[in-house]
Amino acid sequence: MKVFLILASYLIGAIPSGYLLVKLKTRKDIREVGSGSTGTTNVFRYQGWKLAIPVMLIDISKGFFPAFFTDRWFQDKELTLLVVLAAVVGHCFPIYLKFKGGKGVATSAGGFLYLAPMPLLLSLLVMVIILFLFRYVSLATLTGLLVFPLLVLIIQQNYNLFSLGLIIFFLVAWRHKDNIKRLLTGTERKFGEKLNG
Repeated sequence: MKVFLILASYLIGAIPSGYLLVKLKTRKDIREVGSGSTGTTNVFRYQGWKLAIPVMLIDISKGFFPAFFTDRWFQDKELTLLVVLAAVVGHCFPIYLKFKGGKGVATSAGGFLYLAPMPLLLSLLVMVIILFLFRYVSLATLTGLLVFPLLVLIIQQNYNLFSLGLIIFFLVAWRHKDNIKRLLTGTERKFGEKLNG
């Protein structure tokens, strides 16, 4: 049963909402636009908030509901952490799109929203501050995800969730490796810059 839940969470996380909604509206493949990611930021730059918001909400749900139902039905904290990780991995490496998906941010936030709402809200505040100061979504995202596990230790003293937060941070950072290179070279797009096409 545990293996089934983890696999199901991966398959739910792998649902490519950004790809599907952009395909339905424009007939184009979001993976061939901008960063190539199927996530909210790339959809926003290509199609604006009207499409980006539903993508974000669906992706958040992909992390939240596996955690919610696993915890409520089985009351197994370690399994709940594993299904969140599986959903994030599914979002990043979806089997439906030959393992080329998003960067895992919104799906991670969905899982963390259930597991640790206060640390998540504080880390989101950090993200907003960094975004306001520097206007780089990638920098704000990575900073917030790095702060999250530290806040988990301070507020909840939960070492297993701290470990999950670190694992997800490194996974998301790896998915942002091209953004990091552009940040270092000063060529990263700033928030609000739209893509042509």
